[in-house]
Amino acid sequence: MTRIGWPPKGSLQRRLALALTGGVMALWLLATAAAGLLLRHEIDEVFDSALQEVVQRILPLAYTEIISREADAVAGPQQVASVGAHREYITYIVRDAQGRSLLQSHDANLSQFPANPAHGFSDGPNSRLYTEVAVSGTIVITAAERPGHRQKAVRDAIAVMAWPLILLLPLGIAGPWFLVAVTLRPVAAFRHEIEARGSGHLEPVSGAHLPTEIAPVAEALNALMARVRRALDAERSFTANSAHELRTPVAAALAQAQRLRAELPEGPARARTVEIESALKRLARLSEKLLQLARAEGASLIGESPQDLVPALRLVLHDLSADGAVEVSLPLAGKFVSTLDMDAFAILARNLIENALKHGDASQPVRVVLTGDGCFSVISPGPVLAPELLAAMTQRFLRGATTADGAGLGLSIVQAISHGVGGNIAFLSPASGRLDGLEVVVQLPAATPTPG
Repeated sequence: MTRIGWPPKGSLQRRLALALTGGVMALWLLATAAAGLLLRHEIDEVFDSALQEVVQRILPLAYTEIISREADAVAGPQQVASVGAHREYITYIVRDAQGRSLLQSHDANLSQFPANPAHGFSDGPNSRLYTEVAVSGTIVITAAERPGHRQKAVRDAIAVMAWPLILLLPLGIAGPWFLVAVTLRPVAAFRHEIEARGSGHLEPVSGAHLPTEIAPVAEALNALMARVRRALDAERSFTANSAHELRTPVAAALAQAQRLRAELPEGPARARTVEIESALKRLARLSEKLLQLARAEGASLIGESPQDLVPALRLVLHDLSADGAVEVSLPLAGKFVSTLDMDAFAILARNLIENALKHGDASQPVRVVLTGDGCFSVISPGPVLAPELLAAMTQRFLRGATTADGAGLGLSIVQAISHGVGGNIAFLSPASGRLDGLEVVVQLPAATPTPG
C-alpha cells in the first residue's frame, strides 16, 4: 500500500496535486472576479432604479405638500419626520428654482447635494445622484445614495464567495493529493516489483492494473529484462559448460602428471613435473569454483521445502577438519530451518570457512556461528584490514597480499548466493568483540512457520 505522507519535491504525485489544486484555485478566483464584475453591474442597475423611483414617488407628494402650505408657514425648509430610528441609504432634498430647500429627508446631508445638479444621473464627490426638474423648473428633486454603499455591497458579496476558498484551501490540497495517491498506487506497486528484481530474479513484472500511459513502460521493461536474462543465461551456460568440460581433461592430465612424477628419478625433470602437477591442481580448483559461481548465479537457490541447515554445516566442517581448528556455535535448538537450498548453503559455508582457514592466522582457531534467527558468521583471526580492502572483498579474482592457494572467487560466490535469496553480506574488521580479525556475516532466510 502507498505510504501516506507528503511526497518528495520532485515526485509526480506532488506535481499533479499542486497543479490540480492551483488550477482549481485559479478557476475559483477567476469565477469570483467575473461574478464581482457582473454583480457590480447588476447593483448599479438596481440602485440607479431605486434612486429614480424615490424621486418619482416623492415628486407628487412634495408638490402637494408645498402648494398646500400657507404663505406665512414657508419660512424655511421642512424636514420629513422619521417614523423610527433608522439609517437611510437614500436621502433626498426638494428645492425651488432659486436653490432654496423646501423639503428634505430627516437624514439628508446637504453637503452631498450640489447647488445646480443636471437632470438625470450624475456622480457627486462621494455619492451617486439622480435629479428631476418639475413644474416648469420651479421644483427640483434630487436623491442621493449614501457614500460607499455600492462598493460595500460588492465587497461583501465577493468576500462571501472568496471566504469558502480560503477555508477549503487545506481540503483543496488534501483532496487532489489523496486522489492522485490512490490513482498512482498501481504505479507504486509497479515500482516495488521492479525493485524486487535482481540478477537472480528477472521474471516479467505485471502491468495488469497500470494506467494506459504507463503500461507501455512495463512492456518495454519486460522486453529489456528478457534480453538481459538471455544474456546472463548465455554467460552462465558458457561458464558452467567450460568449467565442466575442463574437469575431465584436467583430471586426466593431473593423473598423468602424478604417474610421471612417480616414475621419474630425482632431478630437474621430476621437479618440473611437480610444478605441472601443482598448476593442474590450481586449474582443477578454478574450474570447481567457476562451476559453483555459475550455480550461485544461475540455478534456483530456494529449496523445494524448508530444510534444517545444521547437518549440512556439520558435513562441511567434517570435510575441512584437516585444514585447521574451527570453533562452532550452533542455535540452542540444535537446528535452523531455512528456505535456502541445502547444497547452496553448503557451497556458501565451505567457501567462507575455506577462506578463513587459508588466509587467517593458523595459530588461532576459526570461529563459526549460526544463530537461531539465521545470522551466519565466520570469524578468521588476523590483522585488522583497511576499509578500502573490505569494500573490494567480493571482487572476482581479487586475492590481495597473500601466498595461499586460491582463485579469488570464494567471496564472490558467497555474495551471489546471499543476493540470490534476498540477503546481504557484511564485512567487519576488527571482528565483533575482538581487537583484530575479519568477520563475514550473512543473513540466511528463515522458513516461515506454518500455522497450526
